Amino acid sequence: MQLEPEKMTAVVNRLRRAQGQLGGVLRMLEAGTDCADVVTQLAAASKAIDRAGFAIIASGLEQCAVQGEESAGIDKARLEKLFLSLA
Repeated sequence: MQLEPEKMTAVVNRLRRAQGQLGGVLRMLEAGTDCADVVTQLAAASKAIDRAGFAIIASGLEQCAVQGEESAGIDKARLEKLFLSLA
């Protein structure tokens, strides 16, 4: 399954935001920030990464629904495995 770059703009933006959040977590750890604040920021980054993964899989499902499984080059079992890897 090939990803269409124009449909991935929101995913890329979400991952850049997560990258910034992870940088913030590193700075917080280096500065000795309170544990609860660090964990809160880390959870936000984790959620952003998960949402990006789900958006990528949703794009594959959409391609499958619109083009048909074979035309979209999607293996149903592989797509299911990808989905479960995020669960």
